[in-house]
Amino acid sequence: MDPSTKTITDQAPADPAVADDALASQPVGYWSGLAHSVVTAYLRDAMARIDVTQPQYWVLNRVNAGDVPPTRHEVVAQLTPLADGPHEISRVVDQLLHRGWLTVDAEERLRLSDSGQAARARLRALATDLRATVHAGISDVEYVAALKVLRRMVANVEADRS
Repeated sequence: MDPSTKTITDQAPADPAVADDALASQPVGYWSGLAHSVVTAYLRDAMARIDVTQPQYWVLNRVNAGDVPPTRHEVVAQLTPLADGPHEISRVVDQLLHRGWLTVDAEERLRLSDSGQAARARLRALATDLRATVHAGISDVEYVAALKVLRRMVANVEADRS
């Protein structure tokens, strides 16, 4: 095992102004929570300006993914863990059906309409532009390293809880 993983660093109080050489003592919950709040608000504000919500974008992407269109139940089951409540995704499906961006076929499978495809394409372009701002000054290597660290922390906690 890599000896650097056995180092125990004392936990310091969250400090947004901490110097780089003291970042190792900062709480991951504070920084990951702050990143989540700030980035999510940034994305949702930009989408709201064009009368779309982030969960609507999630649903459009999920319906568009895969070879077999999903059912409402499949979309709700997959996206509810990301949502702000247990009923949000079901409501979003209803909103998108009402807008005409989704249709339901005879087998109860959801599909994007032509206007839904166009909306998803516009949202994807917007999300790509927003991502560029969020990722400014961060290389793909740095980004991948950060996600690998977070993924490992999740695995560590999940293993400890079982």
